[in-house]
Amino acid sequence: MPLTAALDERGLRRVLVVLCLTQIVGWGVLYYAFPVLAPSVAGDTGWSVATVTAAFSAGLVVSAIVGIWTGRVLDRIGPRPVMTVGSVLAVPAVVGVAFAPTLPLFVAAWLVAGVAMSATLYPPAFAALTRWWGPRRVTALTAVTMLGGLAGTVFAPLSATLLDHLGWRHTYLVLAVVLAVVTIPAHAIGLRGPWPAAARTGTSDDDTGAPRTIARSRPFVLIVVAVALGTFTSFAVLVNQVPLLIERGLSTHAAAWALGLAGVAQLVGRLGYRRMTGRLTPRTRAVVILLAAAATTALLGLVPGPTALLFGASLLMGVSRGVVTLLQATAVSDRWGATHYGRLNGIVSAPVTVATALAPWAGAALAGVFGGYPPVFVLLAGCAVLGAVLALGTAAPVPDHA
Repeated sequence: MPLTAALDERGLRRVLVVLCLTQIVGWGVLYYAFPVLAPSVAGDTGWSVATVTAAFSAGLVVSAIVGIWTGRVLDRIGPRPVMTVGSVLAVPAVVGVAFAPTLPLFVAAWLVAGVAMSATLYPPAFAALTRWWGPRRVTALTAVTMLGGLAGTVFAPLSATLLDHLGWRHTYLVLAVVLAVVTIPAHAIGLRGPWPAAARTGTSDDDTGAPRTIARSRPFVLIVVAVALGTFTSFAVLVNQVPLLIERGLSTHAAAWALGLAGVAQLVGRLGYRRMTGRLTPRTRAVVILLAAAATTALLGLVPGPTALLFGASLLMGVSRGVVTLLQATAVSDRWGATHYGRLNGIVSAPVTVATALAPWAGAALAGVFGGYPPVFVLLAGCAVLGAVLALGTAAPVPDHA
């Protein structure tokens, strides 16, 4: 039994454009501005960078926990109220970050921001596009992740420019205004339209199509762990790539350029993902993507130079990192359809978000243990290999209503 259609072609394009725009702004303000502003926050307040980063990471952990509940609500009532409320909540959270006079209030503001993230960033956007776009979801997911990937390209330099002129507190205030002006009306108006009715899969928790049964199944548990390991590897590489390249002899400027070009390479990887979906089964696709992430991570850790080769390795890593995001976006729908996507993807996203929060700290901490970054990248490659091995057990039948 197929999902009931809800939007015509014009409506589908509208929600796609809206979510592309709001993902750029949401990720830019709530995530990518922080690495730029954190040193200034620490310098101005006297709190250590580690403490400031811990507050930010705590917000991400809250996002992971609350995201499971958010996914259930979204499945029932649709993305418009969920994402609109999340956008409204995000604004005072960012203002709270900007003007928190004490560390406890700064942490509290990030915890509230974490709740807002759970309702505004990729997981709810993925759920909306998966249900609305149905069989063509890969096209929509590719578009939103491609443009969402530009959030850092736009908001990192914007945050730096504002910081030079306004200081970190007023920079966050300006970003809060941008967040309010763009995301609240976009979600409230642009996501209008009936939410497709999901096909019934049975009311018993013992039914094989029931979300609780799926969540307890061996393939589901394995794909959750595999995707989390791949995400942990990707984000640890992202944050620690510049220190690695500086260790290899590149200047800070050159290392930053390598990282920026790797971000562009992510778009190439995401463009190629649709072709992969037509040629590889979900299980094979997951194994190939995670092995590619492992190979490119190991290459970065093992190649000592020259500069051109290091740039090439960075580009390859960017390509593989780009498709890891789409692996997360399609892991549930490829195997169990779209009926309970919000709830199940919320469960998948929880450890993924925790991995995203821990990756920056873990990479730096391990570099201290090993005395440098190259061994860390080899170890991270091992994490991705383990994910690929686990992905071998993730085959699951796709329901008729997928």
